[in-house]
Amino acid sequence: MSQHVQRTIKSPLRTGLTRTQLWEAADKGLIKCWEIGRQRATRFPDLALQCLAGELPVLGWKGGVSRSLKKNEKYGSLKYLAQWQGLRGEDLDIDLSDERSLKCSRTKMVVTFTPDRTKYFNQVAEVDS
Repeated sequence: MSQHVQRTIKSPLRTGLTRTQLWEAADKGLIKCWEIGRQRATRFPDLALQCLAGELPVLGWKGGVSRSLKKNEKYGSLKYLAQWQGLRGEDLDIDLSDERSLKCSRTKMVVTFTPDRTKYFNQVAEVDS
């Protein structure tokens, strides 16, 4: 059974919640990540513009790309996808049981956002040599 986490962009930011309520509830912290994205869009308009242009910039969660790698695909966290949607000013819309792929408009890397943490924790990290 799929579990969709959805919130409209018109929803006010939540306040007064505990760490457990923010990060360990049924939404797995995705709403908080999305809210952080919304706040960062205000503070960092250039970052929001990159996201709106289809780029997948490096953020605090696995999923961003700063350059093309030899392997032109990688996995990322649903938390990244939630923050990215917030940065773009979009409604939050993520299925906790499904994967979603996006192609970075700048690097052409394909990132598959997955609920399976082992897929992105076990991949080789993006490092500059």
